[in-house]
Amino acid sequence: MGHIMDRMRNLLTQICKFGLVGVICFGIDYALMIVMTELFHIMYLLSAAISFVVSVVVNYILSMRYVFHGKEDNSRLREMVVFVALSTVGLGLNQLTMWVSVEFFHVFYKLAKVIATFFVMVYNFISRKLVLEKRGHTTRGEESR
Repeated sequence: MGHIMDRMRNLLTQICKFGLVGVICFGIDYALMIVMTELFHIMYLLSAAISFVVSVVVNYILSMRYVFHGKEDNSRLREMVVFVALSTVGLGLNQLTMWVSVEFFHVFYKLAKVIATFFVMVYNFISRKLVLEKRGHTTRGEESR
């Protein structure tokens, strides 16, 4: 029973760390999108794509340092390529959600970004945990017992 509780506690800690990294990256993504759209008059889908890519770079650095314990057989280059590939799917999900929300449901682009972020966040955690993380680890820096 103690083993299960330790794994649950480690998973909860990992989810909290993932959430904190996500909040930081969302702040970067959201602010940059608004600045580009409002101040530089860049179309919302283009500014959302650019800001998403910038936030992915920051997310990679923070996630692999503080959230996920990478697989030992992965080189940093391979790990980064996989992270970017997963993030590209996330970008597609982000863009599709924003486009459908704005163009079909007439949701303001700032709110559409929040909606898209929720879907991408769930996808990111699950895909990164399954693909990037070493089996038996639930949080960076903590070994499973």
